[in-house]
Amino acid sequence: MASLQDPLGPVVGAKAAKRLAAALDARTVGELLRHYPRRYENRGELTDLASLRDGENVTVQAEIASVSVRRMRNRPGTVLEAVVTDGRGRLTLTFFGRGRQDWREKVLRPGVRGLFAGQVSTFQGKRQLSHPEYELLGSGEAVVRAAEYAAELIPVYPATSDITSWQIADSVRMALDLLDVDHDPLPRVIRDRHGLSGLADALRGIHRPADRRDAERARQRLKWDEAFTLQVILAQRRRAAIAFSATPRKRRPAGLLAEFDGMLPFELTVGQQLAGATIADELALDHPMHRLLQGEVGSGKTVIAVRAMLQVVDGGGQAALLAPTEVLAQQHYRSISALLGPLAQAGQLGGAEQATRLALLTGSLGAAARRKALLDAASGGAGIVIGTHALLEENVQFADLGLVVIDEQHRFGVEQRDALREKAGDGRPHVLVMTATPIPRTVAMTVFGDLEVSTLTELPAGRQAISTHVVPAAERPRYLERTWERITEEVAKGRQAYVVCPRIGGDGPSGDEPSGDEPAGDGSAAGGPAAGPADQGAARRPPLAVLDLAASLDRGPLAGVRLAVLHGRLPPEEKDRVMLAFAGGSVDVLVTTTVVEVGVDVPNATTMVIMDADRFGVSQLHQLRGRVGRGSHEGLCLLVTEAEAGGPARLRLDAVAATLDGFKLSRLDLEQRREGDVLGAAQAGRKSSLKLLTLLADEDLIGAARRAATELVDADPALAGQRGLAAAIGALLAEQRAEFLEKA
Repeated sequence: MASLQDPLGPVVGAKAAKRLAAALDARTVGELLRHYPRRYENRGELTDLASLRDGENVTVQAEIASVSVRRMRNRPGTVLEAVVTDGRGRLTLTFFGRGRQDWREKVLRPGVRGLFAGQVSTFQGKRQLSHPEYELLGSGEAVVRAAEYAAELIPVYPATSDITSWQIADSVRMALDLLDVDHDPLPRVIRDRHGLSGLADALRGIHRPADRRDAERARQRLKWDEAFTLQVILAQRRRAAIAFSATPRKRRPAGLLAEFDGMLPFELTVGQQLAGATIADELALDHPMHRLLQGEVGSGKTVIAVRAMLQVVDGGGQAALLAPTEVLAQQHYRSISALLGPLAQAGQLGGAEQATRLALLTGSLGAAARRKALLDAASGGAGIVIGTHALLEENVQFADLGLVVIDEQHRFGVEQRDALREKAGDGRPHVLVMTATPIPRTVAMTVFGDLEVSTLTELPAGRQAISTHVVPAAERPRYLERTWERITEEVAKGRQAYVVCPRIGGDGPSGDEPSGDEPAGDGSAAGGPAAGPADQGAARRPPLAVLDLAASLDRGPLAGVRLAVLHGRLPPEEKDRVMLAFAGGSVDVLVTTTVVEVGVDVPNATTMVIMDADRFGVSQLHQLRGRVGRGSHEGLCLLVTEAEAGGPARLRLDAVAATLDGFKLSRLDLEQRREGDVLGAAQAGRKSSLKLLTLLADEDLIGAARRAATELVDADPALAGQRGLAAAIGALLAEQRAEFLEKA
């Protein structure tokens, strides 16, 4: 018998084990059996050949319609072409050989059905598989596996050029024949409550289903394994966090926070007041707060964070704000300095009687400025320290770190959060995580499942509406001309605009790398799936670049307008100079990369033009347009694209233009991205731990798994009575740590 932890060699043979390790990275029985079928073919039901796409590695079930052999023109040998059909479409199987290929012609006979696997390509207008692997289903002289394919359903596995679906099926059959599951990772009480089968039955059911209902029952059980294991890990993290001690930071009636609230020129929304009260209560506790603050673009998260930081400073501690980029760190430093005014000028002329100081610590600071910032942090002179990853360096010390605020959590992992928490000395600091993009509930439960969640749904009073329109540049060139005219009109009224491009351009290694501090997007190269001509398989032109477009606009439609460029390859002092010039009104139009995606606040900017908008993700587009409409004038966002009407990319842009509801768009964004991308596994080069679970479709299951996991961990924190579950968690932590456990 073989357990899930056993190596594959003794079970499937050394040669097959080596092939499985190279092709699928499967080295144990469990890893092989969790390589689930992609779909099932009904025995005798042919694959729809019209659905095949060039470049795909496919396994199809089809019937041979004709076979022909001809000599090659320019060299010795023959070409055998077998045409297979599904009754409507046709696909050519092409085999090259040195001889007559009589043996193959005898086997591949008209009327025989089989499974054919290879990469789809097109040659002289005909769709083909070149040198495909095949398994014939039939009788007589054909290669037959009657017993193997006796069941109604034939599993079709995700395969590669190095291994076929039926070779995987061979190994799976051998593993299932020897499988022995001694300790089920899903406790019996949960299986009984939800009507779920045992693990061994589920693995047999998904690989060898009697019918589709049998396969679905197995899928449901195995989805529970994925959801429950993750939720137990997160429940343990939450429980462990509560066990640490923290210094309570209670509100002081006449402290900096009270002074700040009295200075605010606007009223907090109801949502801000509720979130602020919750955070204030948790900061006063003797165990660390671990809270995620999320909300719409422009919903006022920064003000909530500042109020929390001031409460900690009032309590004798310090607060650190960790930002993902230098541009964003500098923007936070400027905006918080402006918000606090004299309250941030301790020891300076004009400073308030009770005040603190701000320090900025980034990787590009000069030696003198860096020494001063380090001293301010270590001495406690700076109550609020704002910085990038530089805050994580060993030589950065704090006098009494009471609160860590992490902006844009998806760019950091738990490792970074923990590294900053370690700087608190005795006890642990409170942690407030902010994400600028609204996230679906299931992502909150999975990616941020060790945090409590506060959500801001209202926009502050005075925020203007933003109208969004798609500009189809290829179909309507006049619309693009009108875009530049609209910018000149806005500039003539004394307003400002952004023009965003997907890449930098110029003389960099690739011209488009997100260098230094520039965000790389929201999970894809320039944010989201490729579209436009690529939807039809045609080659695409390179994405538009900041440096090229800025020069073109300066010479052409925006001649006479004060232009500046901003991107991640600029020296930090130049970035700061450009942003200050734009914020101060001495630059009319900023041509930029996504470096302005979050945190940049210029109330006079009313227009956002996003070039090649189809190359950005949905959430990223929503973030970018949130940079306008922040003052007294309405905002306008123009999504310029060459994507064809009706294609997937154009439909995404239409969806963004149709709503300002970030929560709706976040669900759309999740629908269009792989689960591994959401968890960070794809970027990390690791296998995602989610094979069957989908974060949107399985929302109810994930919620039930979270409740069950919390109940179990409360009753048995060390999982002493759950050997199978403890082993599954150990394997996941050791081999497949996703982003909520480790930085991707």
